[in-house]
Amino acid sequence: MESSVRDVDEATIMKSSTRRKNGGWITFPFIIATMAGLSLASGGWTSNLIVYLIDEFNMKSIKAAKVYNVINGCTTLFPIVGGILADSFLGCFSVIWFSSLISALGILLLLLTSAIDVLRPASCDDGSSLCTSPSTHQYAVLYMALALASLGIAGTRYTIAPMGANQFDKPKHQAIFFDWYIFAFYTSFAISTTVIVYVEDNVSWSWGYGISMAFNILGLAMFLIGKRFYRDVKEQGGSPFVNLARVMVVAIQKWRVPLSEQTQHYYHDHLTTSQIPTKSFKFLNCAAFITEGDTKPDGSISNPWRLCTVQQVEDLKSLIKLFPLWASGFLISTQLVIQTSLLILQALKMDRHIGPHFEIPAGSMSVFILLFTCIAIFIIDRLLYPFLAKYTRFTLTPLQRIGIGHAITVISMAVSALVESRRLRFARSHKLKGENNDIVPMSVFWLVPQLALNGIGEGFHFPGHIAFYYQEFPTSLKSTSTAMVALFIGIAYYLGNALIDLVQRLSRWLPDNINEGKMDNVFWLCCILGSANFIYYVVCASFYKYKNIDNKSNIVPSK
Repeated sequence: MESSVRDVDEATIMKSSTRRKNGGWITFPFIIATMAGLSLASGGWTSNLIVYLIDEFNMKSIKAAKVYNVINGCTTLFPIVGGILADSFLGCFSVIWFSSLISALGILLLLLTSAIDVLRPASCDDGSSLCTSPSTHQYAVLYMALALASLGIAGTRYTIAPMGANQFDKPKHQAIFFDWYIFAFYTSFAISTTVIVYVEDNVSWSWGYGISMAFNILGLAMFLIGKRFYRDVKEQGGSPFVNLARVMVVAIQKWRVPLSEQTQHYYHDHLTTSQIPTKSFKFLNCAAFITEGDTKPDGSISNPWRLCTVQQVEDLKSLIKLFPLWASGFLISTQLVIQTSLLILQALKMDRHIGPHFEIPAGSMSVFILLFTCIAIFIIDRLLYPFLAKYTRFTLTPLQRIGIGHAITVISMAVSALVESRRLRFARSHKLKGENNDIVPMSVFWLVPQLALNGIGEGFHFPGHIAFYYQEFPTSLKSTSTAMVALFIGIAYYLGNALIDLVQRLSRWLPDNINEGKMDNVFWLCCILGSANFIYYVVCASFYKYKNIDNKSNIVPSK
């Protein structure tokens, strides 16, 4: 007995020593530098992708916008896959370095398409009838490059955050890390959206993609250099998605089993107190009901695909209750997807000059969204919340914060429609004067108000979503809560493409030359859909009951 206690103590001491030796603030510069390098690289090729496809691959403008949406959908959908791989099989370190290498290969292929003439079609004037479409092998190289680069982003962007947080023991230090992580992401993306995009538009695409690849390699190198300092934290409970799948499979297998009201007939793990499963979604309770052969003589589960714990059943029920609110994220994100993808097409047809010599790159306009999102978050966290706490008894809950973001986003779409109506009037007046130039004599800064509202709305609803799902997700699924937010954003990119396709089939609102269309009607359609979605959200939010009333405070992590 004394020997076993001594062994346990020695193991505890060794584990404690390892924890002291690895992790901590010494890992901070390596992980932040990795995030900054990879964000500079990804922003450098994604921000200006629509322009590259139009100018260098002779794509029609609407098709280029749809390709852009598909790529952004991949970068926000596939993090779920990266999270599963990291949690269940490979660990965060392996997923990050391998994904960084994949993204570098993708950017290298993009660099080759811009530098080698045979890998792209002959140039022409902005989609004229004389333009040559890309050949099969040119499309193959392009799409392979985009696939590799986007998969690389997906495997790193949402995996670096939990790995960095795992290097710290205290929640206070983890919170500080997240603040700097988000700062590094936003700052790097803003720099790439302006500086690297400017290089692509005014120097050459090869130089722009070369700089992006260099930052990608630098980020990967910094990550690998810090390897000896990292704390390797491996998840012991398996993938949470696998646990949810088990509940569904086992419940289906046992759906005919008569249930009992006795707590001893249900399986509980050692971390939870004995309880009868709740009566909501009662058919799932079968998954935790013990039948003959489900347990071993020592009381452990003999086959995890034949018996689940009560806690796993309740975790799935919690997610089902959250689903109606989660689904409201589809349309709010779809509105923003359409606005940002069509934004570049608008900017290309407007006066982007500042002075006689400098022209703003169309792909850089989205930097205004980043800027106003940061400003909104600062005002909310540093001014609004302290003011409410000091002078009122009112606290802004995460659901209320999301609702405000919904409303501001709808207003942003209305402003987009009004600005586009004005732009189209200028375009038609310009054409009546007999001028053939497609560039409308209207400053691109007319787009800033809608982008400002977009950013302010995102400053409300995006951190609100993160706070709400992190607070309300089951304890065993905390690490996946932010990935679920990324998931509905990713799906929204494909919904945005579907809506654009539908509009093109049923109307003439979105021709390849947007000066001849009615893009303002598209924005009004998004405004109507967003208003309906807002009403749906308010109804769902009014019926939702927080799991812990004490937790529905206004303490919201900064984006």
